[in-house]
Amino acid sequence: MAFLLAGMSLAPVAVSGQPQIPTAAADTRTLSPTPWGDPDLQGIWSFATITPLERPVQHAGKELLTDEEVAALNHDAQTRYDRRDGLTPEEDVAGAYNQFWWDRGTSTGRTSLIVDPPDGRVPPLTPAAQATVDAINAVRQRLPHGPEDRPSAERCLQYRPLPRLPTGYNNHHQIFQTPGYVVILTEMIHNVRVIPLDGRPHIGQGIRLWNGDSRGHWDGDTLVVETTNFSDKTNFRGSGASLHLVERFTRVDADTIDWRFTVDDPTTWERSWTAVLPFTKVPGPIFEYACHEGNYGLFNLLAVARAQEKAAKAAKTR
Repeated sequence: MAFLLAGMSLAPVAVSGQPQIPTAAADTRTLSPTPWGDPDLQGIWSFATITPLERPVQHAGKELLTDEEVAALNHDAQTRYDRRDGLTPEEDVAGAYNQFWWDRGTSTGRTSLIVDPPDGRVPPLTPAAQATVDAINAVRQRLPHGPEDRPSAERCLQYRPLPRLPTGYNNHHQIFQTPGYVVILTEMIHNVRVIPLDGRPHIGQGIRLWNGDSRGHWDGDTLVVETTNFSDKTNFRGSGASLHLVERFTRVDADTIDWRFTVDDPTTWERSWTAVLPFTKVPGPIFEYACHEGNYGLFNLLAVARAQEKAAKAAKTR
């Protein structure tokens, strides 16, 4: 899997007027379509990977890793918490779980998921977006006034806004298809996207949704999904309501979907940018994701904040 993307046949694809980025070409001779003739993307897929979104400084100017570097990274990810002897309490807590619970995946062979800009880095934020990010960070650094001050993931509203990126676990998606629709179930906080394919327009600009409004169409063997109408309550690396997301899903063989996305928000970044990573077929099943059932973490977090405030107030009166 180390050079999965690099080894595929490549063809240039233009996305919404953006620079051409090489994309993996599907060999449709070995793939059966759905009964109604659409390319078949159905199944349970994992996009777990340890490849970072942005290219690390030590790999500046380097797009691909060597086989030895890939092997070393994969070994570290698979054994990082096998032994916890000799760890300080802080290091042990930072490890969170033992190795059994992690599902980090492996390296794609690239130094970054971002393929455009060529430096593999997220473009700079606009001044307005940087001010928004600073304000959000300031809220998170102070004692929370209530649950609304905590991130949406802690409140079990959604883990992350679109486009979602791999984490240490719960990296599965299940894709369903019917004539005229594609449905994507995400394991993390069990979000479901229902994507119409019938050419209907996006909802009115006055309606804003946490995960935006998605519309899809087929471009040959590739499913193209365009999402607009994001709410300003969502925040993908500083993005706002003007976020425009274009995703491309191409099934390149029985076990792989090439997924790439381009995000554009002129109020947030100085230019659009594109990332690529594979969906790999897995046997499943996907189990129910239960978030706040029996979860006392948020209650305790707020209780501690009130206790700290009380202690600080008492100290001032002494």
